[in-house]
Parts: sequence; C-alpha cells; structure tokens
Amino acid sequence: MSAKQKLKTSAMIASIAGEGQPTTSAPFGHALVEAAEKNPKIVGMTADLGKYTDLHIFAQAYPDRYYQMGMAEQLLMMAGAGMAREGFIPFVTTYSVFASRRAYDFICLAIAEEKLNVKIISALPGLTTGYGPSHQATEDVAIFRGMPNLTIIDPCDAVDIEQSVQAMVDFDGPVYLRLLRGKVPRVMDRFEGYRFEIGKAKRLMDGSDALIISSGLMTMRAIEAADELKEKGVDVAVMHCATIKPLDTDAILAEVRSHPDRPVFVAENHSIVGGLGESIASLLMKEGVSVKFRQIGLPDEFLDAGALPTLHDRYGISTKEVVKTLEQHVSTSEEIKPTI
Repeated sequence: MSAKQKLKTSAMIASIAGEGQPTTSAPFGHALVEAAEKNPKIVGMTADLGKYTDLHIFAQAYPDRYYQMGMAEQLLMMAGAGMAREGFIPFVTTYSVFASRRAYDFICLAIAEEKLNVKIISALPGLTTGYGPSHQATEDVAIFRGMPNLTIIDPCDAVDIEQSVQAMVDFDGPVYLRLLRGKVPRVMDRFEGYRFEIGKAKRLMDGSDALIISSGLMTMRAIEAADELKEKGVDVAVMHCATIKPLDTDAILAEVRSHPDRPVFVAENHSIVGGLGESIASLLMKEGVSVKFRQIGLPDEFLDAGALPTLHDRYGISTKEVVKTLEQHVSTSEEIKPTI
C-alpha cells in the first residue's frame, strides 16, 4: 500500500490477507457443510450473525438444520446446551465479544460444567475489526482460560479452520474457537505434512537465533517475519500453538530447552494480560526454565477504532512491527529482560 493512499472505511473490516496471498472464502462454513454431509447430528445455530460468521453457507445447504435465535446470545448458548443434551452436535456462532462478555455465565453453567458437546465459534477475535472496544475481543482468551472443561482453539488460517471443524466433530466436549471469517489466508499449505490436532503445538520453522511461539493470525505474521529476517542472516524458529487450552506443555518445554540461550517471544492477537503469553510464562517459571522472554501482543487498554492496517502497526502486531521487535532484541540479546 502506498504511503499516500488514503484508507477507506472498509479497511476497518479488511481481510488480514496480504496482497496476492492465496485465500479461501468462508472456510468454516464450507468445512461444516462437508462435515454435516457425513454426520446428521451436526446443527448450526447463531444469534443473528449467520452471514457474519460464515454460517450462511451451512444454512443454504441445510436449512432444516439451521437455527436463527435472534439477538439473544444467552438464549443461543442455552439452546445449544439443550441440543447437545438431545445428542446433536451444535455449532453455535456469534462474535467473540458477545460469547465472552455477554454469555459467559450461560456457557459456564449450562455447557462447561456439564461438559456438553457444544462448539462455540466466535468471529472478530482480538484486533480483527476496527470498530473499537464494543467489537474488539482483546480479552476473550483471558476470560475463558479460567473456565474448567473448555478447550480453546486459535487457528492461524483457512487450513487450520478447515481441519479444526472435523477435529471438533470428533472431539467430545465444549470448544471455543476464535474464527477468522471471510477471505481467509492459506498459510499452512506451505508446510508439507502439517495437520491440525487439538492440544498439539507444531514447530513450523527451525532457527537458532530466536523462537516465536504464536497462535492465531500471529503465526502468519511470525512466519512472514522469520522469512524477512532470514534474508538478513537471522534464523528464527516458529512454533504454532493453535490450542491455547489445554496447552501442549511437553512440546513447548522441549522446544525451549533445545536452545537454552535462544530468546523466546510469544506472539498473540490478544491482550498481553491473561492470554497465551502469560500461560507460557507461567509454564516456564513452574518448570524452572530460565530464558530471555518477551511478549508480542495487544496492550492492556481499550483500543482505538480505525483502519486495521493502521491499528496493527500502532499496537505492534503487524509483520513490520514484529520484525522491528525481533531486530531490537535478537541482535543485542543481552538487552532482553524477562517480563514474566
């Protein structure tokens, strides 16, 4: 994008895909249709957001298995719990802010406590919209990490989303997934043999100079940053942690311990409070692993409204800013201070 190009209002909800990057449109909706062809127990439910969570694809294919609950997120969760009790596999969709802030108690007592097989698919996680704090779920992981029995998934791309749908169908229990909607980049196609698995972190790139452990769209940014830094002679390893809870502690500890002098960065599209970064920091501290540690995430504040490219730069989660952070600290690693 030219520095002189004026961003339009549409940039507030722009795709996170870079120019020329391969994408898939509505990967969740199409994957759910494919899964539903094989499993008649799958139903789709939403709180007036079918079009904006890509569930409209499912609604068109299976209108008799689609339930529009209106603007009532608490009712949506309770109805999903009822469906699960009757043996169905409900995929309920809303925005992350509504699931985490508005319907928390209903998810906790009606779904999680009873270990019901409800899949909560929530769009606009973290900073994926420019419409300000009312829509930016920058603390949803922090809210849900403390809820027993709830699995939390933060997919990187369309490949992750497509594979996670069938994985959730096969998994018995409540799941919260941070959905990337619309035209979603395809990143994992690059890594031959990659397969999403619930509860598993995967090393995608090796490198001896630094390690980035990331989730969600920040894995895409971590890969892009690693590619750019490699051209400058800096080798950065990237580990994708698509499941935030339960955390793949064995894989993370093994990766960190394999290069004890390598600084560790945790990158997430979430507040630095209560998310993946603090989860990994806690793990390392409990296990007595002493490393140079830094978080790359959103600040502990209500964020501005505006164009997404501008906001991602402002809050340090664009590829450019990730590169800048690593250059500042990897080249002079003695300056990195643990922030655990």
